[in-house]
Amino acid sequence: MFEKNVGGMDRTARIALGAAMLLIWAFLSDPSPWWLIGIVPLVTGLMSTCPLYNFIGMNTCAKE
Repeated sequence: MFEKNVGGMDRTARIALGAAMLLIWAFLSDPSPWWLIGIVPLVTGLMSTCPLYNFIGMNTCAKE
């Protein structure tokens, strides 16, 4: 579907940030929909692809 363009530390940071945002929301029990923002970095990190990176032509994967 999408070319992998997220790698290394970028991927780790996205997963950690997304998970932290969702955990903070779970403990605060805030009914606000802002917690959904945590899903974006989590999913892009897990899938190793970022549509924004594709759009601007950026790639943080190691060169083969």
